Amino acid sequence: MAGIVKSIASADMDSNQLEAFLTAQAKKPGGITADQATVIAKFWKNHRVKIRESLIDRSKWENSLKNINWRVDLKSQSKNGDQLNSPVAIVEMELGKTGQESEFLTMEFDEIRLNQMLKKLSEIEDSITSLTQAS
Repeated sequence: MAGIVKSIASADMDSNQLEAFLTAQAKKPGGITADQATVIAKFWKNHRVKIRESLIDRSKWENSLKNINWRVDLKSQSKNGDQLNSPVAIVEMELGKTGQESEFLTMEFDEIRLNQMLKKLSEIEDSITSLTQAS
């Protein structure tokens, strides 16, 4: 049974694929019974989303972005008087894996650094778009 459920989960079968797969398994010599196929189909339909999310979580090696918040502040203190009351972007990211304690990363960008970051993100987006359209 575990092998059958693993096959169903790894293919992320929809209801038509599931029906065809279970029918084939029932027709195999020593395969599953019609009742077992019905139970497996019901189990998959009820737990498909949870199983898929669990498999995705287990396949991640690194932390993922759980949450991001940002705001724009004005500097109220500065070593240089010319930076006083200049806008600053504050970006706070929550990183981690499901079921584990999160790490928090806070970054501060002045206008120049923020524009540089936005330019790099745009370049990354263009690269991803060109790669996905090429295949």
